[in-house]
Amino acid sequence: MAINAYLALTKAPAAGAPLIFAFHGTGGDERQFYDLVEDIAPTAGIVSPRGDVSENGAARFFKRTGEGVYDMDDLAERTEKMAGFVEAYKEVYSTAAVYGFGYSNGANILASLTLKRADLFERIGLLHPLIPWEPAPNPGLAGREVLITAGENDPICPWPVSQRLIRYFEAQGSRVSTAVHSGGHGILEPELTELARLLTAPSGQPLA
Repeated sequence: MAINAYLALTKAPAAGAPLIFAFHGTGGDERQFYDLVEDIAPTAGIVSPRGDVSENGAARFFKRTGEGVYDMDDLAERTEKMAGFVEAYKEVYSTAAVYGFGYSNGANILASLTLKRADLFERIGLLHPLIPWEPAPNPGLAGREVLITAGENDPICPWPVSQRLIRYFEAQGSRVSTAVHSGGHGILEPELTELARLLTAPSGQPLA
């Protein structure tokens, strides 16, 4: 898969810096988190793609048939496409550590990628993910750094489903850190603090 498979804002990493993939939420675009990554990790490389699915004009990374109801065939197809896109960048920047984070729909495509290909990212940040199925065991997730953030009153990503995902990654042996607040679907400051820690901690340093 070519690196131009998605429209994306990109920046090359400085020597020794990671390459960070940023995945926007529904209705966002490639600019949603680009400046945030630059502020958090100025020397990091950035790949911020725009989802290629339109839902009433709102960009997404895969189709759904209702709130929280995914088109699983389309998700599988889009996950495969995104995996090839990520691999293409990994080949270009073969010496850089590769991290990824996403919010809402962006977190969901990143989670789907990670569940299928645990080797793609060394660290992932899932901000308000919704994985409404029981993932299969994946031994390749052992030791991976995983941040999951959630709102206990999130109407889009119910807290019990978030808890289940946290327990899943813990059961795979991932090093899981969390940022949970009593609010809803919005991203709050404690989440950004943990995300910054995920993206900037020295390589090889356990975060959880």
